[in-house]
Amino acid sequence: MSVKVIEGHKPCKDGRFAIVVSRFNSFINERLLDGALDVLKREGEVFEDNITVVRVPGAIEIPVICDRLAASKKYDAIIALGCVIRGATYHFEVVANECAKGLTEVTLKYALPIANGVLTVDTLEQAVERAGSHSGNKGAEAASSALEMVNVMKQC
Repeated sequence: MSVKVIEGHKPCKDGRFAIVVSRFNSFINERLLDGALDVLKREGEVFEDNITVVRVPGAIEIPVICDRLAASKKYDAIIALGCVIRGATYHFEVVANECAKGLTEVTLKYALPIANGVLTVDTLEQAVERAGSHSGNKGAEAASSALEMVNVMKQC
């Protein structure tokens, strides 16, 4: 008797991906987007025609657009990208928590992988570190997760 193991792999040539990216803190988010696109094309071998980028004002708007995209049934996975930097007020906690909660709700509602690449950091320096090289780019990591999850979902 052998145990059946289901796990994902990276190539996903015919996968359809949406990337929802916040414009707020765009100097960070554009680096996250570059990392995500690089991984989808290079490791996932995803055709450019199968990638849609949707820009929204801020992180709090990301979940509602993810919900709309998931409902369309046009995508195999969604990648959410943004950056929330702690300030002097409680606003950080509200935005960070509600964004994460919203993404989880959409994932469960539609059984659709949503890779959370929304940074929640204390400082600008931390954000820059997490949007850095391909090995340290959280947008790239989110895209990698999305690729694997699409392939796992196909097997379940």
